[in-house]
Amino acid sequence: MVNSSNVISKETQIKGDIVAQGNIRIEGAVEGAVKSKSKIVIGESALIKGNLSSAEAEISGKVDGQVICSDVLYLKKTALVLGDIVTNKLVVENGATFNGRCQMGSEQVGKVEKPQKVDEPKKELASK
Repeated sequence: MVNSSNVISKETQIKGDIVAQGNIRIEGAVEGAVKSKSKIVIGESALIKGNLSSAEAEISGKVDGQVICSDVLYLKKTALVLGDIVTNKLVVENGATFNGRCQMGSEQVGKVEKPQKVDEPKKELASK
């Protein structure tokens, strides 16, 4: 169990991926993927251009990318998500905006986190 906590302040801009074992709180701007094995909190002033991946997430700011949560995702009333969501549980406050597809359930999260193998085309189909 990791108890570390990482904070990206309002005046901070990051270009690149962020990977952490512990919690991440972002109030600034990030252009890149944000991954945590714990919790990600996107503050009201935050702007994320990239995918989010965590066990739990709480979004109050803007996210332009895919959001994957293995446990629960909270969309607060000021949230704006432009991208697909894959989560086990979803809680949406009145006023939150979400434009994309949503897949729910632990089996859906497992499909995204473990890439599926692509079957080779059958010989009979290839010869036609």
